[in-house]
Amino acid sequence: METIMMAMTQLMLLAETVAEGINPLVAIAAAIPMLAGIGAGVGMGIAVGKSVEGIARQPEAQGKISSTLMIGLAFIETTCIYALFISILLLFVV
Repeated sequence: METIMMAMTQLMLLAETVAEGINPLVAIAAAIPMLAGIGAGVGMGIAVGKSVEGIARQPEAQGKISSTLMIGLAFIETTCIYALFISILLLFVV
């Protein structure tokens, strides 16, 4: 219990230190691109679900469906990584 309290205290001190150096509007602007993470998660879930349905209906097409799925997931993940990169730039460069 004492370790948890110490960790909480350290996190609060870190949050205060970071909050002093970051403009609140920049923090909000950095949070907006991270909504792409939510969209990426939903998109990946839908894509995987639909590919499983396709494989269940046509097992002989598993190779084509899986390869197309992997390419699509790579594009979705790239979008999410770009959003993370923009958020980091906004927080630490602007």
